[in-house]
Amino acid sequence: MTVLRRSAAVLAATAVIGAATPAITATAADTPSPSASAVLPSGLFGRTDPQYDGVWRQSLALLAQHTVGVTPAAKAVDWLTGQQCADGSYAAFRAEPAAACGAKVTVDTNSTAAAVQALTAVGGHDDAVGRSVTWLKAQRNKDGGWGYAPGSPSDTNSTAVVAGALAAAGESPDGAAAGLLAKWSLPCGGDGGGALAYQPDKKGKLTANADATAAGVLGVLGKGFVTTAGKAPADGHACAALGKAPAPRDVARNGVAYLAAATHAKGYLVSALAGAKPQPDYGNTADAVVAMAAQGSTEPAKQPYAWLEAHAVPWAKQSGPAAYAELILAAHAMGADPRDFGGTDLVTALNATGPAPEAAAEQDGKKAGTKAEKSSGTSLWWIVGTGLVAGVGIGFLLSGRRKQRQP
Repeated sequence: MTVLRRSAAVLAATAVIGAATPAITATAADTPSPSASAVLPSGLFGRTDPQYDGVWRQSLALLAQHTVGVTPAAKAVDWLTGQQCADGSYAAFRAEPAAACGAKVTVDTNSTAAAVQALTAVGGHDDAVGRSVTWLKAQRNKDGGWGYAPGSPSDTNSTAVVAGALAAAGESPDGAAAGLLAKWSLPCGGDGGGALAYQPDKKGKLTANADATAAGVLGVLGKGFVTTAGKAPADGHACAALGKAPAPRDVARNGVAYLAAATHAKGYLVSALAGAKPQPDYGNTADAVVAMAAQGSTEPAKQPYAWLEAHAVPWAKQSGPAAYAELILAAHAMGADPRDFGGTDLVTALNATGPAPEAAAEQDGKKAGTKAEKSSGTSLWWIVGTGLVAGVGIGFLLSGRRKQRQP
């Protein structure tokens, strides 16, 4: 894979990603802390320096809370909306959100798309979402895709997350984006058959990339981070040759076939960064589960999901809100209970990494509790929902934007 042309900030984030998938024996004391000069706002999720991932982790945390019926704290949502630039774009983090976004503010499509998904879910921010959608559409490349930064070459991850954001915001299915992703699908039978590449190298060569494949499956299906299990494909789960104009479901089927094969031997995907010892990639394994479930391949997804239940909680505990959110979204996609994830309540753990949420599903609780109140005078589920706050969480560094990553 070619070396990505990214901003200095993103390259710096990539450089420390290796530490973002830590050995599970590490403790909170081993994780990065904000510098002495950095004062974390009270509405922010996580306790690590948000310079590279503030908007991303906040968006995933809010999205996961909403997905499980927890109403996020108003100040947590306000923090996210306050990060938006006037033109609708987002940077990874702005330390001075009251200041105008000038040339020194490095905005990107991924943070913007993540924020769109989160704000669309929580509702009440149509104007902010509309500005972001307009900005994202303006950043589309001539090939139909998106790069990380405005003007950068299209890549699978960025194209997929933007396509998912547009779909979440109510836009029509993006055929141009799906068509581009189809071009980056490797043919069956060869090395990495069925997988998607992050992007072609300078000679046009495609290299299988598990991270890009998981993202690309959701992208071609027009789905965002939150999804439920799709219908199992009638033609099976095996990789099959694609025609000249392949249907999105066929590209997704092949991508899932690759992910299923990649996770079959050990139950997880492997992170293989240059110079680092290969180790389990918890975040990408969770993303693979979501992709497999979205495409309807819940059966092969059961193995990596079971592995996550058995092994991923220590990783999430150390990594923080976005890690908990990834696991919650994987459980949701599988139709499982994130409050009983291998014996761990992921919702309580996520809530503890940020400002205390509002009453969990207060409005739904009132409706569901109407009949119960006739006999008991109160709603037990509302009471349980309000008590889902405990412990302390730590931060998270982006796990899904790496270079040279293979399963």
